[in-house]
Order: sequence, then C-alpha cells, then structure tokens
Amino acid sequence: MVKTIEALFDGTVFRPMEPIGLTPNTRVRITIETELSTEEEPVSFLRTARALNLDGPPDWSANIDEYLYGGGDSSHAG
Repeated sequence: MVKTIEALFDGTVFRPMEPIGLTPNTRVRITIETELSTEEEPVSFLRTARALNLDGPPDWSANIDEYLYGGGDSSHAG
C-alpha cells in the first residue's frame, strides 16, 4: 500500500494529522518532504523596501510620474 499523509514532527516522533489505518508495530518506509510553515509571519513589502536603504528625492511619491516618465503627464505610460 502507498499512501501520502501529513504529519507533525514533535521533536521525537511523527504524529499523523489524520487516522492512517495501520495496526500497531506495522513497519513502514517514510519519505520526508517538508512544507513551508504557515506560522511564520510573511515579510511585508514595506519592510523589505525599508531594509534596502534606498536613497531618492523626498518628493518621490508626490511626483512619481515626473520621475518615471519625464513629466507630470502619464497618458503615454505603458
């Protein structure tokens, strides 16, 4: 029988997340594939941007069209 299950490793043993229907002391072969933890807080874009220590003009956000497109007219953008 081949069955894929999800389990939690508690530091000592693997604990299945659902019933697996095996009798006690059944020998099995386990392949371990870790999943991304959902408990970790995602890194925000703002935190990443601040960590880059970018240097720009103080009016960057107020005049973004001028800096990106060479003037306040964004009608020719993209």
